[in-house]
Amino acid sequence: MAALLALFIYLNNTSIFTPARPPGSPIVLAHRGVGQRYEIPIESRGCIAVRMRRPEHGYLENTIPSMQAAFDRGADVVEFDIHPTTDGQFAVFHDRSLECKTNGSGLTRAHTMAELKALDVGYGYTFDGGHTYPFRGKALGLMPSMDEVFQTFPERSFLIDVKDNEPGDVRLLSAHLSRLQPTQISKLMIFAPDGTAVILREKFPNMKMFSAGSVASCLLRYIAYGWTGVIPARCNNSAVFVPVNVAPWLWGWPGTFINRMDSSGSFTIVMGPFPSGEISPGMDTPDLLDRLPANYDRGIWTNEVDLAAGPR
Repeated sequence: MAALLALFIYLNNTSIFTPARPPGSPIVLAHRGVGQRYEIPIESRGCIAVRMRRPEHGYLENTIPSMQAAFDRGADVVEFDIHPTTDGQFAVFHDRSLECKTNGSGLTRAHTMAELKALDVGYGYTFDGGHTYPFRGKALGLMPSMDEVFQTFPERSFLIDVKDNEPGDVRLLSAHLSRLQPTQISKLMIFAPDGTAVILREKFPNMKMFSAGSVASCLLRYIAYGWTGVIPARCNNSAVFVPVNVAPWLWGWPGTFINRMDSSGSFTIVMGPFPSGEISPGMDTPDLLDRLPANYDRGIWTNEVDLAAGPR
């Protein structure tokens, strides 16, 4: 009996019988566009701008120029972060408060879009302990609204990270998304707190919607019983982020696993190792990219677009 069970598990999860994928290119997801890089480890509650490495380019994350640079360098999808404003818009900015990176103060969501537009979003960046601030005065007015992003890049694909979960936020976001063309909606993925994701899924049932909890639950449950071929419900219609060091533990990795996620309406994205000294580790080194399966043609999460989108 044990031998038969082992044979079933093997045959049900091996990728040997999975048809070989034709040569294809991975889909590159640029984390916040092209931005500055930071010394690690990075504390999630610390000011990241003061841990900047010596700049190698002039782009700042979550700005229109940084998104354009990411697309120009080969990104297929750009991720950006949003906060609601007091005048009913959404500001594209990562931090919940303004003090770290800008010359403003207070919560991002406690301002109008016009007030946020008046800020210098490069004000707080330093790589030498505060002796110099190389971006001060060079990033005035560069915090875009979400609507501005969609107007600037109407044909592009995005992953939106919803940073807030206050009452009314989800209704406001739903109203903004409803104004988009169906073709634009089809090119969006949403990362949001569980409650927000549930409500948005009701309004946009075909949009890939996920949360930190849903991704963790999907992978843990799949590791527990995915050998049966049963796909956990939390994996459905989602973006499934797979740390590259966890991937070998997934039943049927790579071919069978990817096919199962495809059949559940989900998109597989390989990210950097977990745990990590980075808050959102990407596939940012040649060694990590070399760990991708042959002919891998699903998502790569990266902070180094040039590297991830380049020839391998």
